[in-house]
Amino acid sequence: MKITIGLIAIAFLVHGETGVDVFSASDLQALGQKLSRKHARSAAQDLARYGNHYTLLAVREETGSAELHEHEADVFLVVSGEAQLVDGGKILNPRTEKPGEIRGASIQGGERRALHTGDVVHIPAKTPHQLVIENGKTFTYFVVKVTGQ
Repeated sequence: MKITIGLIAIAFLVHGETGVDVFSASDLQALGQKLSRKHARSAAQDLARYGNHYTLLAVREETGSAELHEHEADVFLVVSGEAQLVDGGKILNPRTEKPGEIRGASIQGGERRALHTGDVVHIPAKTPHQLVIENGKTFTYFVVKVTGQ
């Protein structure tokens, strides 16, 4: 499903000091550019934490590790760029990164889905997933991590 960034910003209104926090498209673009300038192949910044969820912005310039969150669901909004999401299947060479978080080299047998600017993705807890980024490309996405799943 493709939705404009402005509509998604409205959909992600969350309780803050005045009752509402808005992460505008221009704010997310500016933060994404700042994260890109860190010269890391992957960078993220937490935005806000709430009772059962928190938000962050992530920028990737390379394929990430395969991962599975035992107690967190992910909701992604693609701010800019393109990637392939591989989900399901089995994580190869799994290791526990921290309690409730399993990482690995890649996914075997998962489903591949193309992601583009404006796409929204929900990944349930306990679902293996991995973002595959084409060489030379940048992928920026807003994340809502829903805890306690």
